[in-house]
Amino acid sequence: MATLEKLPVTVITGFLGAGKTTVISHLMRNAAGKRLAVVVNEFGDVGVDGEILKGCALPDCPEQNIIELANGCICCTVADEFIPTIEALMALDPRPDHILIETSGLALPKPLVKAFDWPDIRSRITVDGVIALADAEAVAAGRFAPDVAAVDRQRQADASIDHETPLSEVFEDQIACADIVLLTKADLAGAAGVAQAKAVIQAEAPRPLPIVEVVDGVVDPRIILGLGAAAEDDLAARPSHHDGAGDHHHDDFDSVVIEVPELADPAELTARIVTLADTQNILRVKGYAAVAGKPMRLLVQAVGARVRHQYDRPWGPQEARHGRLVVIAEHDDIDPKAIAAVLAPQVEAAE
Repeated sequence: MATLEKLPVTVITGFLGAGKTTVISHLMRNAAGKRLAVVVNEFGDVGVDGEILKGCALPDCPEQNIIELANGCICCTVADEFIPTIEALMALDPRPDHILIETSGLALPKPLVKAFDWPDIRSRITVDGVIALADAEAVAAGRFAPDVAAVDRQRQADASIDHETPLSEVFEDQIACADIVLLTKADLAGAAGVAQAKAVIQAEAPRPLPIVEVVDGVVDPRIILGLGAAAEDDLAARPSHHDGAGDHHHDDFDSVVIEVPELADPAELTARIVTLADTQNILRVKGYAAVAGKPMRLLVQAVGARVRHQYDRPWGPQEARHGRLVVIAEHDDIDPKAIAAVLAPQVEAAE
């Protein structure tokens, strides 16, 4: 009996709101005959990304090939969740040709790559490549830190002081572990912004990296699938801020889920999210909302004050017509009552 080749896995990482789900949706629709499977690692208990991808399910990537792992970084739950999930996908009939893993926006990719050395799977699976997505406009503007300009001024004044923030460390670790960087939303950044973002990435990368500009998640799968990087055997070339630090954790970040009553108009919620971004240090808002008179559920995603929404599917007959939003921020900036007061003021007033 012939021995099966190692099953390739592509790890798709990137800062909050960089467009990972959009890229994976495009790959699912343009699989070129490959049978794909997808693992989505969410942060917070509202499975937005998994729901979006299941809505894109196609013959080459049916819904049973899409698995969502919420409430926990998969590199922190190797034995309990990650290994059983990978084994379940490898046992599918027909077996997938390629697995895509969408990490949480807060994930450090190197510990996940290390997990592929786990005895139960290391002879059967390989990390084909690590793809880091970077939002061109956000990187150019330095949004991976609360106030990059102030940090730079402090660094210039006293080079002996380390002013790195948790957000910048996440960004740097993702770039350092990558085989290719996809510079997303290049159309929003403009030529000058793209040039600035590329300069930032090149300065952070420990080795020369291909940087590919991407708009609306459209990328030729031949560019990012089939790299043969065997990243699990190449860890020394992928430095991390956390090397030698033992198990990592994500205590720098936190999330809160806000229940939002039915809306009269989506613009009403957009305005609240913009107000929240302007008044509190919120990184990301994502979830669902119900709009009066509309049979479709409203999908909401926001990075800072940039809000996008679309109707994604009809409400189910047993579903309560109210919204649930996950708000993600650095740990010290999470104030559930203050956030709820902005996003759901009528609920706060009733209480």
